[in-house]
Amino acid sequence: MSTAHLYARFSDAAFHWVTKISALSVLVLLAGILISLGIAAYPAFKAFGLMFFFNSAWNPVTHVFGAGAPIYGTVMTSLIAMFIAIPLSFGISIFLTELSPPKLKHPLTIAIQLLAGIPSIIYGIWGLFIFVPIMQQWIQPVLIEFFGPIPVLSSLFSGPPYGIGLFTAGSILAIMITPFITGLMCEAFEKVPKVVKEAAYGIGCTTAEVVRHVTLPYTRSTVTAGIMLGLGRALGETMAVTFVIGNAHKIPTSLFAPGTTISAILANEFTEAVDDIYMSSLIALGFILFIITFIVSALARLMLKRLERS
Repeated sequence: MSTAHLYARFSDAAFHWVTKISALSVLVLLAGILISLGIAAYPAFKAFGLMFFFNSAWNPVTHVFGAGAPIYGTVMTSLIAMFIAIPLSFGISIFLTELSPPKLKHPLTIAIQLLAGIPSIIYGIWGLFIFVPIMQQWIQPVLIEFFGPIPVLSSLFSGPPYGIGLFTAGSILAIMITPFITGLMCEAFEKVPKVVKEAAYGIGCTTAEVVRHVTLPYTRSTVTAGIMLGLGRALGETMAVTFVIGNAHKIPTSLFAPGTTISAILANEFTEAVDDIYMSSLIALGFILFIITFIVSALARLMLKRLERS
């Protein structure tokens, strides 16, 4: 066996093990984070039991802590963000790929990319000084008056228009995640074979029918992945939400009332935790956020597999 052949075999084996170790290191890191968070959060889970997940009380003085309010705020702000961002992203993506003039498409694409690169703290500052007054003076009063006669929605859109609150935080999140979802959707829509779309147009389909029956079925797995990516960012966003949500440790009945999220509590109080149970409760919140994000990612993978099979 020649020296060159031995060197090639050794290089191939070394490359195989390096890539394998790199891949396994991700699993080791993930398991390490999960175990370390679980160990640090165990005192809080032991002290408060299952009620830690449902109790909304948060009092560092009396050492009574509950994750009910931040879990509720995290889920609600993310749902509001997705409710706004998904149709907005669909509209932008369809316009850019199907309807936009060439002179307008390039600057709009650049603008979307710039929005995706803006730091979250800039969104938070803009939201506090610009968006909150707009919500307080124009948007929230209109919504309160519009949904007032409707029995169920009247309670969700009720109360004084503070400007800050869950709805404002969800709206800021929608503005932040829309560029990410839009970017993935545009890339997916651009990959649809032009021959297929031209054939649909050739048999008399309108643009709406081509999008509905050709573009979306062809790209549904990528579109689903983009939506889940946006949801993952909405769940873990910190600074922008902290600026506009109000940071109130309670479960509000109205979307216009102040609330809090897991990320906001960690950002505001982690440096103030001097007691062991206080620190353990904060880490328990991080552990819960980790589990929520993991569940969302797992559900996304299951959805993608089903879409691929179908």
